[in-house]
Amino acid sequence: MMNLQVVNKDIRVGSIRVIGVASSSLLLVGDVCNVNLSAMADTPPEAVGPVVPLPPAR
Repeated sequence: MMNLQVVNKDIRVGSIRVIGVASSSLLLVGDVCNVNLSAMADTPPEAVGPVVPLPPAR
C-alpha cells in the first residue's frame, strides 16, 4: 500500500492540454478525499500488441 500526504493550497487552472493517454492513467484537478485505484487483467500487455499513440489534435 502506498501512503501519500497532500497539502492543499490554492490552484488556478486556465487550461489543460492532453497529448496522449496511457493504458493506466488518472488526470485529477481539484479536491478529492479518497482515490481508490485497482486493476485486474489475465492477459499480459505484451500479448495484446503494440501501443499506438493518439494522433495529434488538429
